[in-house]
Amino acid sequence: MTVEKKSIDTLVVGAGQAGIAMSEHLTAQGVPHVVLERNRIAEQWRTGRWDSLVANGPAWHDRFPGLEFENFDPDGFPGKDQIADYFEAYAKKFNAPIHAGVEVHKVVRNQGHPGFTVETSEGVYDVQRVVAATGPFQRPVIPPIAPKDDRLTQIHSAHYRNPEQLPEGAVLVVGAGSSGVQIADELNRAGRKVYLSVGPHDRPPRAYRNRDFVWWLGVLGQWDQEVATPGKEHVTIAVTGARGGYTINFRELAHQGINLVGLTHAFENGKVSFKSDLVQNLNNGDANYLALLDAADAYIERNGLDLPEEPEARKVFADPECVANPILELDLDQAGINSIIWATGYTVEHSWLQVDAFDERGKPKHQRGVSAEPGVYFVGLPWLSRRGSSFIWGVWHDARHIADHISTRRKYEAYRDASQRERETAKA
Repeated sequence: MTVEKKSIDTLVVGAGQAGIAMSEHLTAQGVPHVVLERNRIAEQWRTGRWDSLVANGPAWHDRFPGLEFENFDPDGFPGKDQIADYFEAYAKKFNAPIHAGVEVHKVVRNQGHPGFTVETSEGVYDVQRVVAATGPFQRPVIPPIAPKDDRLTQIHSAHYRNPEQLPEGAVLVVGAGSSGVQIADELNRAGRKVYLSVGPHDRPPRAYRNRDFVWWLGVLGQWDQEVATPGKEHVTIAVTGARGGYTINFRELAHQGINLVGLTHAFENGKVSFKSDLVQNLNNGDANYLALLDAADAYIERNGLDLPEEPEARKVFADPECVANPILELDLDQAGINSIIWATGYTVEHSWLQVDAFDERGKPKHQRGVSAEPGVYFVGLPWLSRRGSSFIWGVWHDARHIADHISTRRKYEAYRDASQRERETAKA
């Protein structure tokens, strides 16, 4: 039986921040396209985050250029539902052609004619181009060291909602990036005993000398850094906008009751062991923090800015007991640990994209989002073109570059030589 195909020039997969940005730029370029989203617009912001989550950057910064957050303090940190509502409003602003509730099952290159065949839950598409805008937070990763113990409640941070969903008892939070730190702090404030496993991290100040750290990274050119420092491509950033935003200081959190431990190493016979790297990880995080303060001070002096000094920012907290004498092993029962939250990040999921666009490790092969497979594009991935690529505003700028590339290709493809023009005129 012949399957009737829907034809469109460009198909965008995903209607989160990357897909909406892509659609805006394609619309501006006059490129016919549709955006397919298997759930709702910005679904991950609504159901893939915990209840109290807020943006890690202030509203004036973490947005698209064409729309501000309505009736919201530009220096405040919008909550997850406000962010989802923002993206819905943005999509409506230019009537983005989004088809929600449609899942893409498979993309394959056509044989004998240009483009791709795309199988979806609503039928088959014949398209000239495919943009993977599914972002970096697709499949939660729990490392293989996770214990196989039915007595423990184990969830990824993607499935954590609030302290009440966990059974009584202490909690081990593995991972000290933004998610792990905020969840650990929330659990501690809810009266839980918390152990926080701290690995390598960057620790910028929330704000310094009346400027948020996002401003400092902007004027210092760090958001536009195009190549990651070797060995730090995947280092987490410990920063938060919770409770109005504050600088994360692990020693201070320990003084407030959180038990810090090093990188989680293994589980065996009801015990968990940790690497002896806690102090080194904290010291490296402190060095990263102080380096940004130093760079900010130098920028202020170099440019003659009138910004107030902030000596308190360099306050050194005394080592708490868990840092002075690091815990290297815990008996889970004796510690009362009944829950483990794995704040261990995500991996991408591109199994539906069955084209030659990936290396031997399954990583996308691309240059600024333009894939090694002609006609395939990626947007929303970390370090797509720069450090800021996976952030809201960074996605918007990367999408513009890809839309320009698509528009240029379309102009070449539309070219007709003299004989073709004559035949087309004769037929008309």
